[in-house]
Amino acid sequence: MRGNDRRTGVEDAVAEQQEQAADDAMMTRIGQVIMLHRGGDRVEARDRFLGLWSEIGEDGDPLHRCTLAHYMADTQDDPADELAWDLRALSAAEELTDGRLARHQQSLAVRALYPSLHLNLAADYIKLGRSEAARTHLSRARGAVGALGDDTYGDGIRAAIGRLEFRLGDGGGGAGGGGADGGAGPSREGPLGPPRQEP
Repeated sequence: MRGNDRRTGVEDAVAEQQEQAADDAMMTRIGQVIMLHRGGDRVEARDRFLGLWSEIGEDGDPLHRCTLAHYMADTQDDPADELAWDLRALSAAEELTDGRLARHQQSLAVRALYPSLHLNLAADYIKLGRSEAARTHLSRARGAVGALGDDTYGDGIRAAIGRLEFRLGDGGGGAGGGGADGGAGPSREGPLGPPRQEP
């Protein structure tokens, strides 16, 4: 009986290692497509993201879905499609647990993803001319920034929130509140990054 218990324990450990390896492999593949997109091949990146999305599935790992959908949004030509992917990213984040996220990045909590996710949705709604929906998500982004550190990533998110608040005529208050430059979002140094591009 003891031998069986030991074998079961080893099998569990091997299964866990295999699961982590598969997780790392999918995140690596998503990362490779992100780099392809950053290199300027938007159409190829979109096609590869779609292939990975088919593998992951609508009910697949929430971390994989959240990450892929977040970056897939940036490859879209139509703002409505961009919004649909950002909504998928938010939906997946709502299923994500701190324990699952810690297996990928130990120091990260799920709540640290929400400022960026809501900020992207606010930017999408601005592009679509839906100011009230944009304000709702901008308010949620502002309300969630307490989960961010005082670092380049957190400062970038706060500055991007300020710029969008300014565009909407809502002042741009808070640390890092932005001016009217309307430039691109700050560099992506955090878990999911600040807005991919501001409207």
